[in-house]
Amino acid sequence: AAIVIDADTGKVLHFENANTRLHPAGLTKLATLYAAFEAVETREIDLEAKARISLKAANEELAALGMREDQRISIRDLIRATAIKGANDTSTALAEAISGSEQAFTKTLDETANKLGLSRSTFKNAHGLTEKGHLSTASDMAFLMKAIADDFPSYLFILGRINHTVAGKKITHSARRLLKGYKGAVAAKTGYTRAAGFNGVLLAQRENERIITVVFGGKSTTTMIAQISKLTDLGFRKKPSS
Repeated sequence: AAIVIDADTGKVLHFENANTRLHPAGLTKLATLYAAFEAVETREIDLEAKARISLKAANEELAALGMREDQRISIRDLIRATAIKGANDTSTALAEAISGSEQAFTKTLDETANKLGLSRSTFKNAHGLTEKGHLSTASDMAFLMKAIADDFPSYLFILGRINHTVAGKKITHSARRLLKGYKGAVAAKTGYTRAAGFNGVLLAQRENERIITVVFGGKSTTTMIAQISKLTDLGFRKKPSS
């Protein structure tokens, strides 16, 4: 599945099975981040506040910052690790800090999706590991990235930062190959699970034109990046100049 949209107008420039409900994998974190940015802006949470890490969060596997139970870490660092490294443990900790539990937070994600018109997305966790009923579409993820760019432009840079230090640990962007390899790359998120394959979203800018491309179900990181790059080039060619 794939889609290319004009990041400014939302016009669809390429569409391929983009409304098919599939496993979003780590792209789920775009929804978690949108909810976190909103909670910060409405002062529901404070960036400098320290969240206590639960046993559940500390036990999240695969991509993880590696936090200990009862460790305290700032909301700012949880957001950065979720956006840059794509850490599953910080995603869960962020969900718990905002809503009290990850289960309660998934209701917030579903409400957010409904508010943004992402009608084919249903969330069962904050990180994107495979779970029954945890589904989205390439189209919903493209318009979610557009919503982040539109509603929280001052936070968008976090999704493009390749290296950072969080809680004393150096982290590298999970989509660094895409960010480094595509001219004009501004923000990106990638994810992989066996059920999903290799998924990716890229927001790129050339002069005053911005394109968002999403690919679901790539066979490898290399083929997913190649497809996103090819389709983003196509989007810039199709987009009428401002």
